[in-house]
Amino acid sequence: MRTDARAHHDPAVRGFASDNYAGAHPEVLAAIALANGGHQIAYGEDDYTEHLQRVMHSHFGAGAEAFPVFNGTGANVTALQALTDRWGAVVCAESAHINVDEGGAPERMAGLKLLTVATPDGKLTPELIDRQAWGWEDEHRAMPQVVSITQNTELGTVYTPAEIKAICDHAHERGMKVHLDGARISNAAASLDVPMRTFTNAVGVDVLSFGGTKNGMLFGEAIVVLNPDAVRQMKHIRKMSMQLASKMRFVSVQLEALLAKDLWLRNARHSNAMARRLAEGVRQVDGVEILHEVQANAVFARLPHDVGERLQKRYRFYFWDEGAGDVRWMCSFDTTEDDVDGFLMALKEEMAR
Repeated sequence: MRTDARAHHDPAVRGFASDNYAGAHPEVLAAIALANGGHQIAYGEDDYTEHLQRVMHSHFGAGAEAFPVFNGTGANVTALQALTDRWGAVVCAESAHINVDEGGAPERMAGLKLLTVATPDGKLTPELIDRQAWGWEDEHRAMPQVVSITQNTELGTVYTPAEIKAICDHAHERGMKVHLDGARISNAAASLDVPMRTFTNAVGVDVLSFGGTKNGMLFGEAIVVLNPDAVRQMKHIRKMSMQLASKMRFVSVQLEALLAKDLWLRNARHSNAMARRLAEGVRQVDGVEILHEVQANAVFARLPHDVGERLQKRYRFYFWDEGAGDVRWMCSFDTTEDDVDGFLMALKEEMAR
């Protein structure tokens, strides 16, 4: 029996739950189609993965090496394995994605220990790091070997280059390495209006998890090794971590589509601008509080719980802290002004009920 391909969803439905909800950018889809012809060597020996290295050099310097992977958790787990010994630990913010949103994968799959620190805004500082960076010679304690930061953070805040440099200098002085989870690195660069190298290799970050899926890719991320002396056997660890794509050209060509020109920046600037538009509108609604400075594409707010529940029936989004009524609204590369304005109207209507 013949069945025709058809859409199983209503493309007109919009939401503010996650930038992962958005589809792929048309330029990314076109790049995948371009790479689809003929045969290419598998497991990363293809022309697209080779060219990706040169593209990454233009952003992160000639010493950078990119290792495409399937997803963000895979990038983080693989990177942290390559940075730590079996007895090693990673210092991170309590709110870090590796701690609260990866199903325990860093500890279960990588065999390392996360040492978390509570932060008011999702950002670590040298002083906060020192709450967990101690006891290197104590065999009863996992050894702190890595500091992992997220740019921008899970709370939508953005580190300045100076703040990251202070963290890197502090960590390196203590013999520790620095990993940056850059799931939304493009949004951070757009917010700061600086090249990505300004707050990565230029200030001492050793390894970067580069995010593409949240910024218009169909799937895929990359581990970017900025300091080759900081890691061991990344290729072998990637394979052991089930992150080696056989048809890697289809990950690499998407990263190339984002990074070879300015698509990464256009997409990020747009999603950031939509978040600012949303936040400006929310500030005009009595009874709704913006919780964190809106610096990227996320808006965190507090509103009456029953209002949030009713609003969820009209637009998809997530409660961040259900008990407090805290919510997170995310904007994407394809969020429109009409989407934002429609949501604000719905919010005002529900608050007035």
